Amino acid sequence: MRRLVAATVVLAVVVLVGAAALVLTHGSSGTDQPSGGGPTPVAPSGGPPASQPPSPSLAPFYGQHLAWSGCGDNQCARLAVPLDYRHPGGRTIRLHVLKVAASGSRIGSLVVNPGGPGAAGSSYAAGRGTYFDDPVLQHFDLIGFDPRGTGQSSPVDCLDDQAFNAYLSGDPDPTTPAEIATFRREQLSLARGCAARSGELASHVSTNEAARDMDILRAALGEPRLDYFGASYGTELGATYAQLFPQRVGRFVLDGAVDPTLGTRAAALQQAAGFQKALDAYAANCVQSDVGCFLGADVPAVQRSISTLLDQIAQKPLPTSDGRQLTAGNAFYGIAATLYNRSYWILLSSALRAALNGDGSLLMQLADAYADRNSDGTFKSNFLEAFFDISCLDDPYSLPYRDVPAQFPAFEKASPVFGKVYAWGLTSCDGFTPRTDETTPPIHAKGARPIVVIGTTRDPATPYRWAVALSHQLDSGVLISRNGDGHTGYHQGNPCVDNAVNAYLVSGVVPKNGLSC
Repeated sequence: MRRLVAATVVLAVVVLVGAAALVLTHGSSGTDQPSGGGPTPVAPSGGPPASQPPSPSLAPFYGQHLAWSGCGDNQCARLAVPLDYRHPGGRTIRLHVLKVAASGSRIGSLVVNPGGPGAAGSSYAAGRGTYFDDPVLQHFDLIGFDPRGTGQSSPVDCLDDQAFNAYLSGDPDPTTPAEIATFRREQLSLARGCAARSGELASHVSTNEAARDMDILRAALGEPRLDYFGASYGTELGATYAQLFPQRVGRFVLDGAVDPTLGTRAAALQQAAGFQKALDAYAANCVQSDVGCFLGADVPAVQRSISTLLDQIAQKPLPTSDGRQLTAGNAFYGIAATLYNRSYWILLSSALRAALNGDGSLLMQLADAYADRNSDGTFKSNFLEAFFDISCLDDPYSLPYRDVPAQFPAFEKASPVFGKVYAWGLTSCDGFTPRTDETTPPIHAKGARPIVVIGTTRDPATPYRWAVALSHQLDSGVLISRNGDGHTGYHQGNPCVDNAVNAYLVSGVVPKNGLSC
């Protein structure tokens, strides 16, 4: 849902708190396909030279060599890519790339992306052990790049900080004509602002273009095939790459998968249901507490308490310790952010308890962390603006405002707490004028090596059914299912998932298709 939550980003859960395997000779994945039997080793195989371009006009980009220099504890470089792949001889932009060197015997480069769209891959790689297990850190250089339009890679800009704060603070579930008018005005200011403030760049930050950039990055790394770990929206980016460059696919892991076949409305409905399921799990845990639940005696009572609190905040914002006012919009971001990971439920309880006592400070801090915002109202990154631009560029669908109320029954059935907010989110791309000529055919990645897809049964942001769907759409998809709460499955305390992924990435052992963890 475009307005409420950049809900397909794995980084959100980490910023809330501020923050092996037998090694075989590494080679590109072989042609063995997954079977119903035991693990299948992937044999090394050859391929075209790393720097061979898909077309002669791109040869200057594919001939690059990254000039690494120190940046903190890591190394950084800049990668040149064409702004418009239809005109590679025209304007270029430069992407920020960060490398965390392998701590042991290096077997290759692993390009990683945390999702979003809009999140910076450089921060993901720099997080090291926050996201990846020791076997991967020992044997791979982690390569994080900020996709075009994000982070330090020619970031798009759609609003100044004051106006963007107003957008985020607005009531995501307007009820009166005046509130609806304000909602629409803020939506239009953001939608029109991307082209006004970013110009031509706003039309060239699509997922397809970012996937093409990844192949230039692969060549600059000197890798004949791309080894890749993508989380959340990073799975859509990875699947798009696999469709465009199936013969360049190495060892691929797509965790917290997105179903690229879903339309905007269907995806919003299913995501609303996913967040509701996560909230219900939180509520059940609260109710089952030995000391009882401060929000109610059963799950419906907890839901009512949270809905009532949001309604009250919409009518009268809560004060915070730094002098700001917690509005309904920020309260919603703060609540939603904690549902990405079970370990953050304790933060949600603390924030809700304080809000019920008239203090919005903790919910505001959670909303700040989610939006990558400082307490003074400035922003550390353009994460949410890039999320909006990329999302609307990939799919400019927008529902007319007058048609939103007709959507309420279906969305409230999917989520009594979040449903109407998701319904209003269907209007988000109204007024967005940038367009792209990039089109992606249905994703099958015919001819690609095995691609591991991970789904978590109670994932709020990318529902489990999306992982099942993507694993079936990919000709060489291999599904791992994690039974649990929270967003994504790897490095979440499940040894079954972690061991399977580590063995695949480091040793090339393909997990059993349908592995249940």
